[in-house]
Amino acid sequence: MGARAVKKVVLLLVLVGGLAGGWYAWQRRSPSGTPEGFVTGNGRIEATEINVSTKLAGRVEEMFVDEGDFVAAGQPLVRMQTDVLEAQRDEAEAMLQEARQAVATARAQVAMRESDLAAAQATAAQRESELNYSRRRLARLERAAEENAASVEEVDEQRTSTLVAEATLTAARAQVAAAEAAIEAARALTSSAESTVAARGATVQRIEADIKDSVLTSPRDGRVQYRIAQPGEVLAAGGRALNVIDLSDVYMTFFLPERAAGRVAMGTEVRLVLDAAPDYVIPARVSYIASTAQFTPKTVETAEERQKLMFRVRAQIAPELLKQHLRQVKTGLPGVGWIRLDPGVSWPAELTVRAPEPP
Repeated sequence: MGARAVKKVVLLLVLVGGLAGGWYAWQRRSPSGTPEGFVTGNGRIEATEINVSTKLAGRVEEMFVDEGDFVAAGQPLVRMQTDVLEAQRDEAEAMLQEARQAVATARAQVAMRESDLAAAQATAAQRESELNYSRRRLARLERAAEENAASVEEVDEQRTSTLVAEATLTAARAQVAAAEAAIEAARALTSSAESTVAARGATVQRIEADIKDSVLTSPRDGRVQYRIAQPGEVLAAGGRALNVIDLSDVYMTFFLPERAAGRVAMGTEVRLVLDAAPDYVIPARVSYIASTAQFTPKTVETAEERQKLMFRVRAQIAPELLKQHLRQVKTGLPGVGWIRLDPGVSWPAELTVRAPEPP
């Protein structure tokens, strides 16, 4: 065989070897060529999305962030106009002050009525003492009249004086009752005024809470994905101003056939490989398995149809890992999730965890 023929044979063998290696690698990556003890599913990277919305209708006055900005929990993001709310608060505070003055007046009335009661009680005590004295004198005169030591006229005069004393005492006791009733009325007015103070104070607090809520803050650490509104726009109550993604809650959602899904448990280890970064293998764990299948009719009659059942699975990436690579986290990226069904099988070398270096 000549040198040229040998060269052709060598080239042919190299070509065949390359094709075989490519075919083998493809088989290892493709679902049909998944190694024994593993299962794969195609999915996309997702994250929890939060709409930052207004509590009340109003106009957007200022926005403090742009799309792509990282935000921390509690950070101000948007400020709504509060001119009307501030005017309402000033009015409510004035009404609150008026109610407090009404309480002071009502309490003064209570003190005055209590003083009137004390005076009426003293007068009643005096009238009762006078009546007792008059009754005792009448009794003495009546005994003296029986012994002819007192005249009938004296007895009659004393009896009249006693009747007058009784009437005077009755009037004094009536004044005491009136003073007590006046005190109860004044106390009722005081209670009503105090309730008004509480109600108007609550109104002030509610308006101040609305003013505070007019500054929209980030509910979690994350990144601004969309600016839905712009300064100057009027939003209805519940109108969305921003969309924020929670970078501590990132996961891949993919689907597995019924037989594979039935063998996957919560917390099972998962390896994620993204199309955009195939050199990196991201560790994750199963955090959700759907209880119902998709992609098939609700009622499946044949065994062949049952093989088409697909269950949604979610693989959660550890928040600690996400914190190290916040600026590299992107949602919507497609990839493949690899699940090891048999714990006794080792992960292939190409699925060894390889994450990018933290920035």
